[in-house]
Amino acid sequence: MNRLRTRVVLASTLLVAGSALLPAAATSGATRGGSHQHGHHHPHPTPSTESGRVVLDWERIAFATIYPATPIPVGVPLLGYTSTAMYDAVRASSSRHDSSETAAVAQAAHDVLVHYVPAAAASLDTSLTTSLAGVPDGSAEDRGVWTGKKVAARLIEERADDGYLDTTIHYTLPPGIGTWQPVPPATDMLGAWIGSMDPLVVKRLAKVNGPDALTSDDYTTDYNEVKLLGSATSTVRSTAQTDTSRFFNSNSATMVGDALVRYLEAHPETLQDTAWLFAAIHSAMTDSLITCWQLKRDVGFWRPIEAVAGAADDGNPDTQPQAGWTPLLAPTPPYSDYVTGHGCLTSPAVEVIRTRLGETTPLELRSSNFPTAPRTYPSLSELEHDALNSRIWGGLHFRDAMSDGYAIGHRTARAVMHRLD
Repeated sequence: MNRLRTRVVLASTLLVAGSALLPAAATSGATRGGSHQHGHHHPHPTPSTESGRVVLDWERIAFATIYPATPIPVGVPLLGYTSTAMYDAVRASSSRHDSSETAAVAQAAHDVLVHYVPAAAASLDTSLTTSLAGVPDGSAEDRGVWTGKKVAARLIEERADDGYLDTTIHYTLPPGIGTWQPVPPATDMLGAWIGSMDPLVVKRLAKVNGPDALTSDDYTTDYNEVKLLGSATSTVRSTAQTDTSRFFNSNSATMVGDALVRYLEAHPETLQDTAWLFAAIHSAMTDSLITCWQLKRDVGFWRPIEAVAGAADDGNPDTQPQAGWTPLLAPTPPYSDYVTGHGCLTSPAVEVIRTRLGETTPLELRSSNFPTAPRTYPSLSELEHDALNSRIWGGLHFRDAMSDGYAIGHRTARAVMHRLD
């Protein structure tokens, strides 16, 4: 992290506020087909008169198909595949004469999900039948279905060797001061392979400068903050901070997307714009996560629970150990502190929405831990403020990991939006 650690929350706010100055259509990159890595070009599509509802329907279906059966980070690329396939299906269908975009979107999403989650095939078949029942029978439906199948098949082919689920890749850092280790009986981190996946859209992953040195003033500040506020028995953390920490300790891969689905049901966008939004969000989340997991695996910085236990040996006289310290949120996720996975999923989604729909877009967030108490924030920056701090107040992350994770998410989202059109 940089030296302006005392202003880290302000810096985060400035980061997101500055990005809001981007024009809504900052998408000058070439049209990307399939995986968006391989320059397939469609003719410029004509605007569709069909409803964006099919995209919202299949985003919901994707959420329910992938979760909770799949671990949160492992499911994120599947959201990326599905959403980019829907966007490519819209573009491909719109460029053809007499082709139903609704049929193309539904078929593409269905085929991608069936390929990656075959156990859900019967349910997905039923959902596809429902979607196609709303499309008039005839050549337009047939062409749309054919287009959706082609788009999905191309994406599946192009992503076949992208590193997804490559279980030959492991966490290998030896034990040591400052280094995270799996908690027995586990011998590996969850999804070590994610850090070696081919990005979906960006060509270069975002760069950060790594965790603070254990003897630095910045680390000392972060250590004492999380030790004090993030403890399960903290007497300093407020009730509001505790509730916020638990509220955001929900599925960060779907929380913002689910809120956006419901917002767009009440405030519809065009079919193309709806598909673009989710393709940008889930591509940016995927590419941010790849960066995040590469750092978690290859840097392997210890989490607060290990840091507090090992503080007597960290070489820093200003970090005092505390026997039996545990975080508010338990269990601790099975991967290292730096950088935050939660932040690398929340921040790119929020950045896309901020850029396209505005800073004051009212998203109603729902948490599995507070099912009858949703939250709607006056601004997306305030949403991010609480989401970022929630992991510190919950004792899971140092502030440096959160701040750098949000920087990765914002930069990646801007790069993705620039490349999509």
